[in-house]
Amino acid sequence: MGLTFRERILRTFERRRVDRVVWQPRIYYWFYGNRLRNKLPNGYTDESLLRGLYEVIRPYKGHVPEEYRNMSMLQVYDHLGASPRYPQETLGVSLFRMRVDERKVRVRSFRGSKPGERITIWETPVGKLREVTVHGYHTEYPVKTPEDYRVMEFILDNTEFVFDYRAFEVADRAFGPRGVVQTFYPRSPLQRLIVDYMGFERTIVALHRYRRETERFMEVIERWDDKMYEALLESPVQILNFGENVDARLTSPRLFKEYLVPYYNKRIRQIHSRGKFCHIHMDGHLKPLLPLLEEVEFDGIEAATPKPQGDITLEELKEALGDKILLDGIPAIMFLPDYPLRKLEEFARKVLEMFSPNLILGVSDEVPPTADITRVKRVSQIVEEYEP
Repeated sequence: MGLTFRERILRTFERRRVDRVVWQPRIYYWFYGNRLRNKLPNGYTDESLLRGLYEVIRPYKGHVPEEYRNMSMLQVYDHLGASPRYPQETLGVSLFRMRVDERKVRVRSFRGSKPGERITIWETPVGKLREVTVHGYHTEYPVKTPEDYRVMEFILDNTEFVFDYRAFEVADRAFGPRGVVQTFYPRSPLQRLIVDYMGFERTIVALHRYRRETERFMEVIERWDDKMYEALLESPVQILNFGENVDARLTSPRLFKEYLVPYYNKRIRQIHSRGKFCHIHMDGHLKPLLPLLEEVEFDGIEAATPKPQGDITLEELKEALGDKILLDGIPAIMFLPDYPLRKLEEFARKVLEMFSPNLILGVSDEVPPTADITRVKRVSQIVEEYEP
């Protein structure tokens, strides 16, 4: 009898032999984009995350074979012969929540006038912040000036990262032998400025014009992160993901080396000291950052995207990773119906040959809503035929 997906994943991170490479495509974008109806796992009743996913992901007119239309996402994974990775996406179950002290911070979140628009307002004794998103993408960032740092600092001081042990138990039971429950969580200080708080242009201008104030604000975020990591390290989660969304066109080698390498290694060493594993999500252009990957101590790199979708070859990626694990590796565009199937098959076999056994095969970084889902099944067959 062969190993389970769960056993294969853990053995891959432990650098122990496996009988088969894990095939772990993230299909939530395809699933929710096609408005398939997911089901919460037994024992879990909070529908807020599921509602949020349907609100954030814009509907697409893809083609969904009849056999998938009444399946939960877990059932789709079973049918595909693949493994799930994140309960947030697969089950609508979040492993943590942000608990804001409502006596000190008033938060109002409501739909705007445009489709998919959401407006969030934070009111505090030291000022007010406003954020606007459309289908999850910012059209207005909350932190607009250095004066807003003080307001966000007050919000962070009155916000607690709370790990939900009951949610983990529900997710772990639902995943069972299908996979290892993993989670991503708030980004590093620099990436939080770029992606969540200020946007790219405003962050770069602030680091140039108001370097001292901006670096002090990043230190405030890092102190908040200290408490977040205490909760994560005490939790039963065995594999943690730095959901950074790094792109060299935004996070330059200089910024990466100055602000991210020291932060990452500090956190990685904390994680490793507890016997846990970690990987980082780097789904943008990567070529300028490849020489710096050897300076960070991650167990693996998630979502690195090769050509023809990204800017790196498999050979360049292999050289830069060394003995790090590659999570994913097949460009998402190869699952679109007009992309030659033969090229997808050849590419999947090449990734298997080049990166196994340090490989959790997947899609860089998600299966798109307009994908031909039968291609995901075809890769499952290729993985079945391959002996690591």
